[in-house]
Amino acid sequence: MNSLNGEELSLDAYKGKVVLVVNTASKCGLTPQYEGLEAIYKKYKDQGFVILGMPCNQFLEQEPGSSSEIAEFCQKNYGVSFPMFEKIEVRGENAHPLYKMMTSEKPFKGFDDSASGQKFKSFLSGKFPEIYNGDGVKWNFTKFIVGRDGKVIERIEPNIVPEDFEEEIKKLL
Repeated sequence: MNSLNGEELSLDAYKGKVVLVVNTASKCGLTPQYEGLEAIYKKYKDQGFVILGMPCNQFLEQEPGSSSEIAEFCQKNYGVSFPMFEKIEVRGENAHPLYKMMTSEKPFKGFDDSASGQKFKSFLSGKFPEIYNGDGVKWNFTKFIVGRDGKVIERIEPNIVPEDFEEEIKKLL
């Protein structure tokens, strides 16, 4: 995969680490999650944890910028220091192979019963039934936790903020 600065990187570089893969967008109501993601990254990066940010423009075109614009936005607004990659597709026939693998290993099981989960379910199923159905990524800031062995451990839907799964990250480290 290519980083935002165009450098080709192998995902093998993250072998043996606990990895959180998240599809991101700069113009989404969930964009403030960058703050919590960066906080967790800084807290645990020296213990073998890494976050891989995967910008995606598939959901209402909420990531329209170029790689340099995305990098500047993330740094200026949230101080993002975790690895960020060039835009990819995360659902559908042109989904990146990484996402095809992760969604097949951890299919969509629905949103939780929290108010935010129910709000998200209502929003997607009402306005975007084609997105809500199936196992594909539902929206920006869907997260996948990958263990040190490279197996997908958990899929975390967009409405769940980083602070809500920090304990799971700590246990895996």
